[in-house]
Order: sequence, then structure tokens, then C-alpha cells
Amino acid sequence: MNMKEKMAIPRTAMPAQPADRRVKNFDEVALGYTPEMAVLEAQRCIMCKNKPCVAGCPVSIDIPGFIDRIAKEDFEGAYQVLRQDTALPAVCGRVCPQETQCEEVCTRGIKGESVAIGRLERFAADWHMENTHEQAQVPPSNDIKVAVVGSGPSGLTCAGEMRKMGYDVTVFEALHKAGGVLVYGIPEFRLPKAIVQQEVDGLKAIGVDIQLNHLVGRTIMVDELFEEGYQAVYLASGAGLPKFMGIPGESLKGVYSANEYLTRVNLMKAYEKDSHTPIMESRRVAVVGGGNVAMDAARSARRLGADVFVIYRRSRQELPARLEEVEHAEEEGIVFHFLHNPTRILGDEQGWVTGVECVRMELGEPDASGRRRPVVVEGSETLLPIDTLIMALGTSANPLLHMTTPGLDANKWGGIITDEPTGQTSREGVYAGGDVVTGSATVILAMGAGKAAAKAMDEYIKSKNAGEASREKNPEV
Repeated sequence: MNMKEKMAIPRTAMPAQPADRRVKNFDEVALGYTPEMAVLEAQRCIMCKNKPCVAGCPVSIDIPGFIDRIAKEDFEGAYQVLRQDTALPAVCGRVCPQETQCEEVCTRGIKGESVAIGRLERFAADWHMENTHEQAQVPPSNDIKVAVVGSGPSGLTCAGEMRKMGYDVTVFEALHKAGGVLVYGIPEFRLPKAIVQQEVDGLKAIGVDIQLNHLVGRTIMVDELFEEGYQAVYLASGAGLPKFMGIPGESLKGVYSANEYLTRVNLMKAYEKDSHTPIMESRRVAVVGGGNVAMDAARSARRLGADVFVIYRRSRQELPARLEEVEHAEEEGIVFHFLHNPTRILGDEQGWVTGVECVRMELGEPDASGRRRPVVVEGSETLLPIDTLIMALGTSANPLLHMTTPGLDANKWGGIITDEPTGQTSREGVYAGGDVVTGSATVILAMGAGKAAAKAMDEYIKSKNAGEASREKNPEV
């Protein structure tokens, strides 16, 4: 196929559940490409020499390499190319913001729409899971133990990289299920939990040991891990501490953090009739915030039967959520109140939420983030009747790890301080990455941190052991 023919192919749309049907279930919204769709979309790639998409990927996937194999109908080959650089291709293909990373710099997009890199990544990973059942190749062990704290995307990536290098890797997960934010935060309709479990099982198959119900900093300390023979520790416990606004009424019944709401829905299946941790049956829900977590909470509440409103203090143009998620939310009947901000939450005599008072905002001069600062319009108070309010204002790191690990430095928000890009902390042999360092961020950035830390940990252990071996041979040196 010549260049002119490639440029003439329009971007292949992703099939999806109709909005009126999907609001009544938690099944995945996007249905994925067929092989024919995937091949056609892959043929749109012009295989440019400078490969800006690779530079735009936080884990440096050989994007032209795997797309070329899809175009040639070598789907398993495409998956194998992906696995060289990412431990979670089926996850990344679904939830990573490719439109602001690899696809944003795609050369094909200069004179049209970029190649649908994320959708092709998802296709290759799903095809492998459905069609390949070969036993995993277990890397030989070098008998050196390393520990990973947290089984979210950063921890799993680091664990997979270290295991491929031969290390004996143990992952310590505080919850009863592995996956971190992938299982408790992202809803089933965006990321099926069976997909996450298959990715976790893939790591187990190559020898990664995952210990559940282990809260490092409580059931075992970082210092104790070193005492037990672990030569390096990677901290990837995420950012699970929710933020609130500090307005009147936040202690009323019916006020949730998005973390709690989504954990109840996704991990605990609180909407099921026989759930041990049921969630209230809401009729009118307001979600405060404009990020992907806000969209996840709003769309989950909609599926539980509520009328849902998103309150965001800036305009639509400043929304940080992925455009696809915003469009899906609007298709599902969620109403957006832009340029509004809550000032207090109202309740009844029994302490239940009855409404939220908001003020109208207008955009002033840009703030430190580069976005125009919202300014209150005096006398613009309005009341929105609701029975549930969900705060989706971001999260920060739980201070448990730095509070229980002597010499481990953290910033004023509780994030662990590291040396970029290695992830080295103030404690020798202790590395950290993902949301516990950055605060709430994207899955792919967390994965990139895990990959970089694995490389640095490998270099550290080899250097340390070489030095010790040299001193044993030459004790006078």
C-alpha cells in the first residue's frame, strides 16, 4: 500500500454499547476492534523514521513495531513486541491517555487523525489472551530477593521487570485482591477486572510472589524486610488519602470521597443485593471535580439508577478528564454544571444530605498550573437538591510508610521524595514511584516509574554486591 492509499484511510471507529443500554449494566462500554478493523487501522501508520510516538510513550513501547505486525496479521507477534516494554498491555490499551501522549505526537495526525495506538494495543493484548495458551517462560533465579510494596500498575511493572532480570520478587499488597487502583478505582465498564486478573496471573506465572493482606508499615516494617534478606525495596503504595473542600456539611451522611465510593462499587460490589458492605440507593447525586475519577464516580452512580450532576469550577475547555470519558458521560445523561463551586452542604434533622449550595464562577488570570483561575461571582448562590455528594478532588499519599520508616523523607503533602528518574529515596536500597511520589496521576506514568526504578535497583544491587565481593577478597582495601 502506497502513502497516498494509507493517508486516504479514515480512522477506524471503536464499536461501543449504546448509551441507553450501558447505563443499566457494568459491562465494558468499548467493545474492541475485530481483526479486520485492527488490520485496517494499523495500515494507516506511515512507519515514519523518527518515531515520535515512541518518545511520547512513558515506557518507550516500540509502537511502529507492534503496529507493523498487526498490519501483517501477525497478532501474536504484535503482542510479543508489546511485552518487551510493558507488563500490562491490556490495561494500557484501555485506560492510558494516548491522546495526550503517543497519539498526540503521531506524524500521521499532522494532516488528519492520528493512528489509534491505544485501541491497537488493546486489540493485540486481547487477541493474545483469547488465542494463546502456552505456558509462560520462567526466568532462572539469581537467588537475590527484592520486595515491592503495592500491587498497582507501578508495583506490578517493577515486579515484572525485576523478575525478568532473575530476581526473586515478593509483592506485598494491603488489600485482599491484587491490582491496586486497577481493581478498586477504575470501574468495570472501563476496565474489566477479569483483564486485570489475567495480567496479574501472567506475572505470577513467571514467578512473582504476591502476598495479600500485608500492610507494610503495620503488619511488617520496611526495616524488617531488609532484616529478612531483601536487598532492595520498591514503594508503590499509591495515593489513597482523599481530599475534601473543608466546607460546612462534609460530615453529613451521604457525603463520600470518590475513593470510598469507587472502592465500594468496584472492589466490594456494594450494589449487589447480598453485599456485606451495601451502598446507599441514591436518587440525585452530585460529583465535585472534573478529572477521570470524577467521571468514573459519576458514571458509576448513573448505573446505580441515580440522576447525576457534575459540579466543576472551571469551563468545559479546562476539564482534565479524557474527552472520551466526558463524551460517554454526556451520552449517558449526566448533567454538567460548569463554572460552579460548592460552598456548603445542607442536611435534614437526621443528618442526611438534602442539597448542595453553589456559587457561580468566572475565569480570571492563569494560575500556577497555567489554567485561568476561577473567581466567585458575588450574589450568585444557587441550591441543587441532592441526597448524595461525592468529592473527587484528587488524593495524596498515605503518610504511613514515611512515618514508620526512619530516614525516609517526604514532602508536605506526604509524597515520598525521590531522585528523578531513578526513584532512589533518602534511604539506601529503598526506591519509590507512582502516585506515592507524584500524587494522583496516570496509570502509564506510574508504570514508567516502576520500569525506571527496576533498572536503578538492578544497578544498585549489582554494584553493592560487587563491592562486598571485592572487600571479601581484599579485606585490607
